[in-house]
Amino acid sequence: MKLKPLLLAGLVLQLSACASLGVQPWERDLLAKDEMSLNADPVDLGLDDHIYFSKEASSGGRAFAGGGCGCN
Repeated sequence: MKLKPLLLAGLVLQLSACASLGVQPWERDLLAKDEMSLNADPVDLGLDDHIYFSKEASSGGRAFAGGGCGCN
């Protein structure tokens, strides 16, 4: 019988863990900085893509036809 209140308390704790969603207005200035963007430097992003596609021997999904297997 002690297991049921413990499970209920655990469920309430898990559901309340993601109760704070969204960005507050005073936090938006920090997220708008260039350092916080996913693609901060386009040159670096192009170099990363070149290295990835060279290692994988494929170039699919970015307006290229076919993949690394040679099929089109």
